[in-house]
Amino acid sequence: MGSDTVMGTAERRGAPRAGGVQVTARQKAVTADLDNPADEAESMAREAGVPAHEVGRGVREQQYHRPLWVEEPARRRRLPDPVRTAAVRSVLLIALTLIQAMVAFLCTMAGSWLAFPMVISSVVSTIVATWGALDVWVTRQVWHQRHGVVSMPSSTARALRRERRRARRQARADERAQERIRRRGGAGQLSHS
Repeated sequence: MGSDTVMGTAERRGAPRAGGVQVTARQKAVTADLDNPADEAESMAREAGVPAHEVGRGVREQQYHRPLWVEEPARRRRLPDPVRTAAVRSVLLIALTLIQAMVAFLCTMAGSWLAFPMVISSVVSTIVATWGALDVWVTRQVWHQRHGVVSMPSSTARALRRERRRARRQARADERAQERIRRRGGAGQLSHS
């Protein structure tokens, strides 16, 4: 879940580098505290009047309360949903095509009656798999153009944003007008006479 979200600049600064792990100041402080927590806990327990056998249990619970893993930022941004769906569909079609081609080859080598139908279905599958691969490319281009990633005059993203802004402004204006009518009493007056 955390790796799916887009990270801000502040989160990237504490991210590990390619060569190794970069330790933040907070992590250094935590590891310094964990060097010998028993001594610190005993002195605090003596001050508080806690029995000695109770001291170790709290220290062990605190000492091992570290996360099992540290999330690292994704190297690349996540694909948009429509593009990812098209890519998964394409991969499944290509895998099915390869399996059909292998079965057609083996049936041909064995001299089975299934060889001819499998060769025909492999040809059809190849055409469908090619369509699936082109679908990924077209879906990606359309998504980029619609969502403003491509900065070109033909991009429809600006017009869509403009329309959304205009609709939001109109909705706010209508809401303010309705609120004014309610404040005035809202008697259903159509004129000022």
